[in-house]
Amino acid sequence: MNETLPVVYLARHGETAWSLSGQHTGLTDLPLTDRGERNARKLGEQLRGRSFASVLTSPLRRASRTCELAGFGAKADIDRDLLEWNYGQYEGRRTAEIHADRPDWQLFRDGCPGGESPAEVGARADRVVDRVRAVKGDVLIFSSGHFLRVLTARWLGLEPQAGKCFLLSTASLSALSYEHDLSQPVIQLWNDLHHLMHH
Repeated sequence: MNETLPVVYLARHGETAWSLSGQHTGLTDLPLTDRGERNARKLGEQLRGRSFASVLTSPLRRASRTCELAGFGAKADIDRDLLEWNYGQYEGRRTAEIHADRPDWQLFRDGCPGGESPAEVGARADRVVDRVRAVKGDVLIFSSGHFLRVLTARWLGLEPQAGKCFLLSTASLSALSYEHDLSQPVIQLWNDLHHLMHH
């Protein structure tokens, strides 16, 4: 009964111009900045030597390029369920600008006009959870911040809006796993950035 429980590693893509400026980047396919590319390589060093039964990436360039620079491009499968939240009319806007129109707006509770609701993002996350739980062995996922936060909430059996509680930095590494058995999903590692601190 003491088989090692699988771990799902979550890599958020490296920096883009909009992650730096705080603009909501959903389906806009931005490239990484130079620093984003450097940090993606450092993320790869952090993952070196681990083996994964499956590697999945969002088709968006910021995630797939992070995957490639981290050294997993050849092994990765593209999964459209890993796309970032579709922000609809809020694409490219900063939270402060949205609050000027809608002071009480919260992404994880309200979703976006012309874009996705938390329930719709949650449904995509549930498909990813099912896919990952069917894999025997560890999995590595490259995606975007808000989607990964909803994925984590759903992994834990929480509502999609609980994603608001999990802060995620660019080029960070996190890990989802289990305590005792598959009925007890947990966060094992969260928003680890120490690979970015040293050279």
